[in-house]
Order: sequence, then C-alpha cells, then structure tokens
Amino acid sequence: QVQLVESGGGLVQAGGSLSLSCASSGLTFSDYNMAWFRQAPGKEREFVSAITWSGASTYYADSVKGRFTISRDNAKNSVYLQMNSLKPEDTAVYYCAASIYRRIIYTTTTKYNYWGQGTQVTVSS
Repeated sequence: QVQLVESGGGLVQAGGSLSLSCASSGLTFSDYNMAWFRQAPGKEREFVSAITWSGASTYYADSVKGRFTISRDNAKNSVYLQMNSLKPEDTAVYYCAASIYRRIIYTTTTKYNYWGQGTQVTVSS
C-alpha cells in the first residue's frame, strides 16, 4: 500500500518561511518523479514544483520561482519543499505527488499516480 504523508504546514506571517516534508512508503521512491501541488479554497489544484527521480532536474511554477526550493533524499524516501518569502496568495493545502512517468516532468495532475492527504499552509498579511 502506497502512502505519501505530508508534514510541516502551519500558519506564518507574510515574508516568513515554512519547510514541508513528504515521507513515502510502499513504493520504490527512486523510481518516481515527485511534485508538490497546492489547492486554495474554490480553486483548482495547481502545480507548484517537481523534481526528477534522481534529483538532477527541478521545475517551478512562475509564481514560486526564486522563493521555493524542492529537494529529495532517496535514502530517506522523502521529498521536501522549502518555502521562503511567503505571500498571502500562497495560502492553500499543499499536496505531494508521485509520477512513474520519469522521462518528462509533468505539471498536470493526471500524470501523477499517488497523492498525499495534504497539509495546510496559511500565510497571514
């Protein structure tokens, strides 16, 4: 049974930082590209960032580029998202996701096979 468990969400003031973690089990972690998505109330789930199975390549949505950093540790079966200079518009539930489609970094939800339950990030102004 595959599980992705996010942690690290919370309430932070604008300009602050948070670090999210996603621990996986039940899959060969290094076989998967990993990504973070987010969903604000009343909005569709949107891509935030992704990292290839080896960690060699990363990709970011324009809205977070320069502020967020994705990383992974295959030995710990975990992926991370460091979020700096947070803005109120970053408020959302953040989800990690795993994609078996390793050749390309996808930004669409349909290309991700497994999802975590999400962690709430709230940025106050």
